[in-house]
Amino acid sequence: MRSTTVRRVGFAALALATLGPLASCGDARDGDRGSLAALRSAERSTDHAESVRVRSTLRYGKALSLSSDGALRWDDGVTGHLTIRYTGGTLAAAMRKAGTSSLRARYLPDAYYARMSDTFARRAGGRHWIRYAYADLARGGDGLGMYLKDQMRNTTPNQSVKMLLASGDVRKVGAERVQGTAATHYRGRVRVADLTGRSGGLSARELAGLKRQLDQAGVTTETVDLWIDHRNLLVKKVERADTAQGSLVSTAFYRDYGVRITAEAPPASDTQDFTKLARSEGVTGTR
Repeated sequence: MRSTTVRRVGFAALALATLGPLASCGDARDGDRGSLAALRSAERSTDHAESVRVRSTLRYGKALSLSSDGALRWDDGVTGHLTIRYTGGTLAAAMRKAGTSSLRARYLPDAYYARMSDTFARRAGGRHWIRYAYADLARGGDGLGMYLKDQMRNTTPNQSVKMLLASGDVRKVGAERVQGTAATHYRGRVRVADLTGRSGGLSARELAGLKRQLDQAGVTTETVDLWIDHRNLLVKKVERADTAQGSLVSTAFYRDYGVRITAEAPPASDTQDFTKLARSEGVTGTR
């Protein structure tokens, strides 16, 4: 298998692990006023917490299933780290074939880094870490890169709350317990077409490209379930969407808000930039 294919598979899997089905933000429309007010309080409290530990799973039809755990901080851009384990699906099989059954990801305000296996490094110039600069992601030309750049830089718990607020379609399900903690369960339905129109910063060409990508995936709507505790903090999130590749389900648990988190760029001698790797093998779509 060509190392470029593995890098692209790893990038797609990493994006899915981080983003879940979709993420966006906007202003709430008409809906359950009490639920909307509660979510606004949760959005503010979660934003002010500035950091959290996260544990999540994702299933994407027959293509991919994975689990991840780590910690993220968002007081000045996204900083943190995740360990991602590929547990099933065709994409996971491709990664395992290249000797990568899991990877470590580090997030810094200007880029994120993926640590690949020794087997991969031997095929890619001896360097283990791949750097994906957010500015480079925006240069893809079809809108998907710009979208991923925006969302990778805003991959925080309060973005899920904002997404549900943006839909305006929110209702209170009831009181439940999440890992022993009392929480209130809210559910809403998000229309993808509405949210992509609010992504912000996209040109007409980029927006058309993004919509084409979503249409090809077969995503039209998404169901979002959120659990908010007595501190108005998000403690669990489940997002579901139907796609052309099958159902997409992302589940995340959040704890230890306010935890101290540090992350550093890997050694430059062990890092290669994704755009350079892509150009060295004649891959288009980067500039």
